[in-house]
Amino acid sequence: MRRDLPMMLIRVIVGLVFLLEGILKFVLPGELGAGRFAAIGLPAPHIFAPLVGGLEIGAGLAVLLDFYAGDAAVVLLAIILTALITTKFPILIGRPLGPFTLAKLNHYGVLSFFHEARTDLCMIFCALAVIVESGVRVGRRRRWYQSDVL
Repeated sequence: MRRDLPMMLIRVIVGLVFLLEGILKFVLPGELGAGRFAAIGLPAPHIFAPLVGGLEIGAGLAVLLDFYAGDAAVVLLAIILTALITTKFPILIGRPLGPFTLAKLNHYGVLSFFHEARTDLCMIFCALAVIVESGVRVGRRRRWYQSDVL
């Protein structure tokens, strides 16, 4: 139990953060859902915001319950990398990145990027830890020569 505690804590924070962020996309759609997606410059925000919210809720629960946690973490990793590229990279370069708008801040560049992206970066590394620890199972079928005992 004690040996598993660090990974359980990582799964709890990853699962809770994404579960709650997914719920917030539905509870506050103008601020954190479709309205935010439109402000960032994402296409079809009225479709993508609920889709991403639903994926965050489902994958967050899967990580929390340790049910295909590695597979769910892959989905969450894709979501957080997209968020990092669309919202934080413009801060790093100090200008809009394609269709993605630049947040109005007092400072831009490396330090501002790391300050604004600190939670995203933590979620990326925690999701990677879940993937490494849990593995990815989808698409892998057990072969006749594989045994349960290693």
